[in-house]
Amino acid sequence: MSAKDAPPPLPEPLGVPVADSHTHLDMQSGTVDEALAKAAAVGVETVVQVGCDLKGSRWAAETAAAHANVHAAVALHPNEAPRIVLGDGPGAGGGRSRQGAREAGGDGALDDALAEIDRLAALPQVRAVGETGLDYFRTGPEGTAAQERSFRAHIEIAKRHGKALVIHDREAHADVLRILAEEGAPERTVFHCYSGDAEMARTCAQAGYFMSFAGNVTFKNAQPLRDALAVAPLDLVLVETDAPFLTPAPYRGRPNAPYLIPLTVRAMAEVRGVDEEAMATAIAVNTARAFDY
Repeated sequence: MSAKDAPPPLPEPLGVPVADSHTHLDMQSGTVDEALAKAAAVGVETVVQVGCDLKGSRWAAETAAAHANVHAAVALHPNEAPRIVLGDGPGAGGGRSRQGAREAGGDGALDDALAEIDRLAALPQVRAVGETGLDYFRTGPEGTAAQERSFRAHIEIAKRHGKALVIHDREAHADVLRILAEEGAPERTVFHCYSGDAEMARTCAQAGYFMSFAGNVTFKNAQPLRDALAVAPLDLVLVETDAPFLTPAPYRGRPNAPYLIPLTVRAMAEVRGVDEEAMATAIAVNTARAFDY
């Protein structure tokens, strides 16, 4: 194993336990029990396991049912809806013909997939519907209609079941905010891996949306994220790994996991000018409130 592929060492434990508000244990190496044990050793005692498709959402629900310190979020990722409707066509980022796409999927297939998310969302261990939203980075214009229809359906599912809504927003800030306003956002709405600027943070704060910051807030080129964190109300701030992605500095590019949360918490505390304990305490309270556990 090269140094780049090696897991980073365990950081100094946090004095106040926190939660990883967004992780993908099914995409990480090792077992769930191993990941949870490493996380608990450094003060990360709870994780929210997030599904991105039907298989992953079912797995999230099953894993949360088996582990008291795991909560599930279920959804079709914004890039999943166009794949279902269009197959692997141009709007979905692949090269299958439109005719083949029609044969492989369609609106009926999306309706069926959404019905399964609806069923899973009713389970008690499922605390959120997400990650859903819009992604204009990976999905082309042909896929935007499917993304929007899926997003609106997820909002309705979250509200009907009284669950939090977890937003994936990539290069789609204005449309995400518009659709939330049009549909009426659930009482608890979380912008996962917050990617907006300070102005958008003020807009989210006014609406009462939670903003979850990931390891990229530690990157040298991420000053706009730090500016957003600086103005976000402390009672609306969460922390996450989005593991195995977005490993915080100084381990950027190496595998991420929930046990690395302390690095991001300490960086966030520095941005806010508060001590680590105050930052961790706020995050712990906020996450429990956001996901109602």
